[in-house]
Amino acid sequence: MTTTLHIPRQALGPIIAVHVALFAGGAIALSLDPPHQGWGVFVCVVAYVAALIWVCRAKRQADLLALAVFLAFVSLFQVLPDWVLADLVGTLRFPDTGGPRVDDVIPLAMAAMWVAPLFAALALSGGRPGRAALLAGVIFFGTELLAPTLGLWEPTGDTNRWHGVAVYVVPAEAALGWATASAFAHVRHSTLGVRIGAALAVSTFYLGALVLAHFVIDVADWRITT
Repeated sequence: MTTTLHIPRQALGPIIAVHVALFAGGAIALSLDPPHQGWGVFVCVVAYVAALIWVCRAKRQADLLALAVFLAFVSLFQVLPDWVLADLVGTLRFPDTGGPRVDDVIPLAMAAMWVAPLFAALALSGGRPGRAALLAGVIFFGTELLAPTLGLWEPTGDTNRWHGVAVYVVPAEAALGWATASAFAHVRHSTLGVRIGAALAVSTFYLGALVLAHFVIDVADWRITT
């Protein structure tokens, strides 16, 4: 089962405008000093998700609206994998720049921050899982490069890195793009409860992909002994 996604011409301009506003608002928020910076980022990403949903609804784009809502649930559950990495595995750190935080470990803004990159990956790939995986890997690699410089998050601990990016997260984030596209294609027309459950399953799958990739790349000793 597949759901082919595309952005019609009448919706393209408003959707681009929402993303331009996200970048502009994000730039302003990140230029502030703590604790205003954290609050600014939080307001910016929440406003972006609300605006994206509103534009998709106003332009009567049923598939894009369903995608935006599904990604909002996925992004909400993505707090859990980040929390595990930061508080249990010890390979991720979120600087305290202000704003609400979960258990004083992870900014609540992260609950909305995954929507933009996943929306771009799925919309540009047409919802095809393989292409979504490739685009997600590229997009998330770019965010991992920029995040430490912007003070959003940074890798910590004993992990292999390339240009400051923890290598293990890249295949896991590509897998996240594949899983999100696959799950959305299967639950697009399902009840709200099923879609929420699928969103939680995507984040759970992503957590497993992270832990497996971290083990394979950073932890496992591949020597064979007799």
